[in-house]
Formats: sequence, structure tokens, C-alpha cells
Amino acid sequence: MGTRLLATLAAFSLLFTGTAVADNDARVDRRIVQEGLDELAATGTAQGTQLRVTDGRNRFTARSGTAEMNNPRPVPLNGRFRAGSITKSFTSAVTLQLAGEGRISLDAPVDRYLPGLIDQRITVRQLLQMTGGLFNYTNELPFDPQGFEAIRFKRWQPEELVAIATSKPLNFEPGTRWEYNNTNYVILGMLIEKVTGRKYEQVVAQRVLKPLHLDETTFPGNDPEIRGPHAHSYGIVNGQPVDTTRWNPSVFWAVGDVITTTRDLDTFYTALLTGKLLEPAQRAELTKTTAVSTDYGLGVFVEKAPCGTTIIGHPGGVPGFASYAYSTPDLKRRAEFSISTGVGTGDPNPAFAKLINEIFC
Repeated sequence: MGTRLLATLAAFSLLFTGTAVADNDARVDRRIVQEGLDELAATGTAQGTQLRVTDGRNRFTARSGTAEMNNPRPVPLNGRFRAGSITKSFTSAVTLQLAGEGRISLDAPVDRYLPGLIDQRITVRQLLQMTGGLFNYTNELPFDPQGFEAIRFKRWQPEELVAIATSKPLNFEPGTRWEYNNTNYVILGMLIEKVTGRKYEQVVAQRVLKPLHLDETTFPGNDPEIRGPHAHSYGIVNGQPVDTTRWNPSVFWAVGDVITTTRDLDTFYTALLTGKLLEPAQRAELTKTTAVSTDYGLGVFVEKAPCGTTIIGHPGGVPGFASYAYSTPDLKRRAEFSISTGVGTGDPNPAFAKLINEIFC
């Protein structure tokens, strides 16, 4: 999986500090971006990378590494990839749409819709904003390449995943702290199904994928394949490199099972942040942070790049893949990229810092 690489993505907010002043008129230097990608691939933690950058009216794609081990084939620029927790932004968008239609109240207890499932004090908003206090079910499962082999093709039901969490006490009193938590978004997927009477995948397709013509994006359910052009990922199992591209994504479901492309992600986040998917009231809720949740809205991070530029979006990490999709609030600068993980042990942090600084600062 490249656990160090995924940890780097999860810790992006730690990189987003500093006092430099951004020159908003400066053009993103494609040469420096390519250097960053090449350095990332050179660490070996990335087998291959693909990136899409929007800089005002200028757009370009770039890539580095290869699509397969011991094969010179480049990463396809239109390649599909597992985008992990970027799925949360899709789940949030549908939940907020239902709230705008009066079918869900953000500040109502989840128990109103799913009686007896979780602590009666936890609200829909607290699930969306990661302040509910539930135990994170993924903490109980092995996602390193060696450990993941045992459950790689297991078919999970959402109720099983929630049961892992509810078998543990709350981590904190609802609303008192922020803690990144995958359990929350499994429950939101269940809530969407309960309120609409349809499968989660069908609802997201109807409300998001079809209106935006995201033809390269799928929610695969139990399908272990990545359909369409894609790069492969690798990890070490029993001391040997193993292809980790195929596995049953039901372990993440509404949390992190989306398969997409950089182009579709750019379309999706542009629509989400401009209000094309949400009414004004719900669009405002999307990026609203609190004293408890200082850099997380409802399914999106609202953070600072090293130069102080505000950026909005989400990273993602699942076995074999790491991803990143962020934009400035005015949408003038946007970046979406995917990394298929490799078996190297180099430090990816300097390369990540170079990319983020050049694109957003």
C-alpha cells in the first residue's frame, strides 16, 4: 500500500504552515511541477503519478513513473484510480442536497432516521464534520500490504463496519472534539439509503454523476476491478513485491470506494464549490468550520497552503493508491492527482512540498 506515502497525504495539513506571501499573478511553472513528480517517483514510494493542474485559463497534465513494474508503459493521463476518502465529498454533497430538500435535518440526531444504530446524541452534522466521537472502524483492520491480504477480497456489509465501531466506547463526548473518522461516512451512506429508499450508488449516480457527465467515475460496490485504463500499484507481501491493484472496495463503501479520473474530479469539485450541485444555504454549510473543527467543513478540508493561500478539497488514501484534489476558493488554481504506490522506502515529503508550493503559492 505504501503506508508512508498514505501517511504523508493524511498529514498534508502539517505542511500547510508558513508566512510567505503568494504572488497571485505568477504562473505555475510546469518544469518545477514535473521535477516534483519525478522526485516523487524516484523515491519508489510511488510507482507512478498523474496530475492535472488548472492555473487560471491555463491547464496542463503531467505524469511520472510507470503504469506497471518492470514495464516502460507510462501512467495513462486519463487513467482511472481509487480516490479513497475523496468519496466523502460525494457522500456529503448528496447528504446536503437531501438537507436542502427538507428530507434530512443536519442538526437532528441520526437516531431519528436510523433508530438504535448509534448514540442518540450524535447529529447528522457531527457525522459530516467528524465531531461525533465514534470509534473509527478502520483502526481495527489491517491495511498494510501484508495484513490486508487476509481480507483483500472479503465482501463487507455496512452494518458490519458500523458494528466494529459501536462495539467500542465513544472516543469523546459528541461535539467536543474533532477526529478524522471513517465510521461517520458509512453511517451517512446508510442514512442516504434509508431516506431515499435506493442504493447509495444509484443515488450518487442520479444526483451527481449523471448531471455532471462524470462518465469516468464509478462506485464499484463489490467489484474488485478498475474498469478502463489505469496504473497498477504494489506492496511487499512475504518479502516479495505483489500487485495490490485489485481488491473488494466494500470495506470502504461511502467512505472511500470511488474510482475516478483527474478530469472528473476537476469537474466535480468545480461544480461543488460553485454551487452547481447545492443550493446557496447548503453550499455555505459545506465549507463552514467551527472552533472545534478548525479546518474541516462538511466533507471537505478548508486549509492553508504554505504561503497562506486558502485551499479547499480532500486527500484520499486506500490500499495501493493515494490521491489529492484541492482548489483555491475562486477556483483559479486547482490540482488533482493520483499516485499508484510502489515498494520503495524513500521520503516523499520534499517532493509533495515542492508540488504544493509551486501550484498554490
